[in-house]
Amino acid sequence: MRTTESRAMTLTDVPMLRRYQGRGVILDAEFHMTHDPAAGPTSYLSSLLFNRGIYSYLARTDGDEVIGQFRFKGDDVNAHLLYAGPDYEEVNEGAWLALMDVLAREAGKLGAHALTAAIDVDSPLFEIMRRTRFACYMRQRVWQHAPMQAHPTLPLTEETSSDQIGIMALMCHTIPTLQQSVAIPTNEGQGLVYRVQQQVEAYIAVTEGRHGVYLLPFIHLDVVPQARDILQSALAMIPAAARVPVYIGVRSYQSWLDRVLEEMGFRPVAEQAVMVRQIAAGVRHVAFTRGKLNSKLEPAHRVTPPYWSSARPHDED
Repeated sequence: MRTTESRAMTLTDVPMLRRYQGRGVILDAEFHMTHDPAAGPTSYLSSLLFNRGIYSYLARTDGDEVIGQFRFKGDDVNAHLLYAGPDYEEVNEGAWLALMDVLAREAGKLGAHALTAAIDVDSPLFEIMRRTRFACYMRQRVWQHAPMQAHPTLPLTEETSSDQIGIMALMCHTIPTLQQSVAIPTNEGQGLVYRVQQQVEAYIAVTEGRHGVYLLPFIHLDVVPQARDILQSALAMIPAAARVPVYIGVRSYQSWLDRVLEEMGFRPVAEQAVMVRQIAAGVRHVAFTRGKLNSKLEPAHRVTPPYWSSARPHDED
């Protein structure tokens, strides 16, 4: 008879985390590129001592054990999977299924509407996640450039509270409706804004870490000819871009940016699927505050959680 256990990790499980150093899968591109990519789960050990928005869980089935971690802050909409391990081939499928269930359940208890992950399209874990009610909402390509000294050619400014409505409108025009609830940036860092005649035409979400700078651009089609200058001007305003590698995430709905980045000397380093497991049912209203969309304001655009509705997006194979 199969026996299954799933629970939050404690200090007694620290030796297990140490055993898994360098093994497993990192599932958060933004966090991965800005932190030490070689550290694995041991880089998050402090979260077991002092909660910093990172939550760790384990699941055991018939003697096989797996661990998973997600990050979530109370003012966010979604929880973001950080890590799952060890390697997929080392444990039975039942342990993985139990792990994904406990991660979604606990994220929901904290108030998350969905659990998201960015996973390489050729990862064996991709199929496991599909079988545990994760849907592929979009693809993304991550581009990398060595530390660079950029020069500004356009006037960008740091976002302020007065930009919130303009950024919200930009995202509603830029992101397909069914993807808006999961394509929004986190509020980890400060964003940069480009305006034309007082209208927000581009927003660059910026996350900085010791090992890299990660940009997530939202650029209106009206300013496509200025896309390269917008990105270069944004990089010129980020001092860390001259010291650490620069990464730019390009979602499938703005794939035209690939050519721009190639011309700028960037190279692709990851092809990923952005996968989502919906937790909360009902209709959510998309809005924007402090660098992210949330459910506090109610503009005209509405998003229905696709997993629970007939308007579910395609699983992109």
